Amino acid sequence: MPLFTEITIALVVAVIFGFVAYLLKQPPIIGFILSGIAVGYLASPGVGGVEVIEGLAPIGVALLLFLVGLEMNFKDIKNVGLPALLTGLGQIIFTFGVGYFIAGWLGFSAIASVYISIALTFSSTIIVVKLLSEKKDINSLYGRIVIGFLLIQDFVAILALIFLAGLQNEATLGQDFLWAIVKGGALVALTFSLSRFIPRILDKIGRSQEMLYLFSIAWALGISALTASHFIGLSIEVGGFIAGIALASSAEHYQIGSRLRPVRDFFLILFFLGLGAKLLAGGVVVPILPAITLSLFVLIGNPLVVMTVMGLLGYRAKTSFLASLTVAQISEFSLIIAASGLRLGHLGPEESSLITLVGIITIFASSYLIIYGDGIYEALKPLLKKFEFRKKLVEETKLEKEMKDHVILVGAHRTGYNILKSLDKSKNDFVALDFDPILVGKLKDRGHPVVYGDVTDEEIRELVGFDRAKAIISTVPNIRDNKIILEAIKNSNKKAKIILTADNEIDAREFYKGGAHYVIVPHFVSGWELAQALGDKKDFSSLIKLQERDSKILDLGF
Repeated sequence: MPLFTEITIALVVAVIFGFVAYLLKQPPIIGFILSGIAVGYLASPGVGGVEVIEGLAPIGVALLLFLVGLEMNFKDIKNVGLPALLTGLGQIIFTFGVGYFIAGWLGFSAIASVYISIALTFSSTIIVVKLLSEKKDINSLYGRIVIGFLLIQDFVAILALIFLAGLQNEATLGQDFLWAIVKGGALVALTFSLSRFIPRILDKIGRSQEMLYLFSIAWALGISALTASHFIGLSIEVGGFIAGIALASSAEHYQIGSRLRPVRDFFLILFFLGLGAKLLAGGVVVPILPAITLSLFVLIGNPLVVMTVMGLLGYRAKTSFLASLTVAQISEFSLIIAASGLRLGHLGPEESSLITLVGIITIFASSYLIIYGDGIYEALKPLLKKFEFRKKLVEETKLEKEMKDHVILVGAHRTGYNILKSLDKSKNDFVALDFDPILVGKLKDRGHPVVYGDVTDEEIRELVGFDRAKAIISTVPNIRDNKIILEAIKNSNKKAKIILTADNEIDAREFYKGGAHYVIVPHFVSGWELAQALGDKKDFSSLIKLQERDSKILDLGF
């Protein structure tokens, strides 16, 4: 069969399996790996189209790490917050330590155990962010914490790649670690030096879109090849990341990222196809019992440690539980680490296939855990409540008095803050509810009654008095949060007035049908306000009043 036909068939199979994964509410990565297994079963792994696919796959890995480096913002790591930092580091240390012990107990060598335990440590940022976005939970309290500790994991994963690339054998493990640190440090220093000069070159190349596109690919793959050469002796993955860091400060980095993502995605599909095909390569027998053991450890052990750390920090059981479910799978980084170990000769086909199988099992199971997390919490609520170790929880504030016939403001930032100031001047009792700890702290310092927590939590709603309020104002456009508000008021306080916020007309229509008394649609309000200000005056003089108002709010000094 012609090579062109073999590769075409492989891609068609990937589309079919990817679509099936989509229908099952699974990440496409599962479909691509399973399609690789199917292709490997139908064809002979290691020859023809499968061999070419495996040869091209490292390009996708290099481009993936290049874009990670391109978008890496060290200020974000600095500002992740103490809960995210402690949770991320706690989970990493626990999973690596216990994972190494389990791998050794299962009979794997020291180097293989290091690879396996590191692979078990990281969760998939791409998969988790996608699932949280689909649930509309990306801006929830637990969603913010999750994004923070996933960022910590990504940073540690890069350090792990540098370390693993320098390993040689078990006898010289300590020496190899020190040598890897030296080479990694030298590369980082060189990267920051290059980052001062390369952007100047890009300013000139960027005038031609075609040259910028070509230069970006050549730079990413060239540095990757140089880093993986015998002279430096690290890996393609480390080189791709270094290449990305060098361009991260350039003005063109957003444009480079948007242009290269489709190319990266295509070659990553080939990478996952190759991983699946390798599961059947050369009669490899994947150890099923170790795969199940390690999968259960990831599915149960990782969530337990996250719940424990967050419980000790004082978070509610629901917040801790929903956050913990996001670490119940291994990452695409884990699969890259397995492939890198196989290529460097640190792992055999059995260990590499083992990590891939653990990836399939944990990603498949955890996707459903994340999607149906709220229902699972309600079923296990009595048991999970035991993880609230502290009497004083950070997600609640003891109100000075039990309010009645008061106003509840959900979301006190931007639009919410202006409403809060109006409520403060009025004679109405009110309480604000927000899940941004920094904003809550500022509002407390100013003497405002405010509660730190998530409106989706029933106990938080009880604390602020949903059943006793005369009005609930939500400035949060999250459709799920607003539906919960509508349902809560319908069940406990039908007399309360409900004012919600919607991003678009479709959501606004649904809120009105659900019982909302008024829905704020920002572009409706702003358009109406501007129309009123303009009126019939041809000189637009009414805009001066709007400018003066905004000048005071924004402190422009006009």
